[in-house]
Amino acid sequence: MEKQEKKTKVSGVYLVLAALTVLFAVSLVFLHKTAYEGASHGNYTVTTQDKTDEITAPTRVVTLVNVNTATAEELETLTGIGPSLAQAIIDYRAEHGDFTAAEDLLNVKGIGEAKLEGFRAEITFTEEDGNENSGG
Repeated sequence: MEKQEKKTKVSGVYLVLAALTVLFAVSLVFLHKTAYEGASHGNYTVTTQDKTDEITAPTRVVTLVNVNTATAEELETLTGIGPSLAQAIIDYRAEHGDFTAAEDLLNVKGIGEAKLEGFRAEITFTEEDGNENSGG
């Protein structure tokens, strides 16, 4: 009799496990179907709005620096010119007179072609009312 009870208990456990497995499978199918029906499947509309305010990059206003009259502070605003090069330009200018062309700056120790090209568009050799010798 004891063997019969064990078989019944084991059969009952298997039956419960089978029922839970079926319930789990049905739940998965139900959840999948619900999720699938709720999805848009690509049936959507995209609308765009015209932008009236365009984003533009800030424009850089370049004020030309007259290398013949500039102070060290003004020369330091040039691309690639620090305090020591600004002073070297002033010292060269004091010893040799005014610069007449951008290439004259190549005579200043520490200024080479690459450095000159970095600030060539930022310099002038005349007063602001005349543009004849700006930049080179």
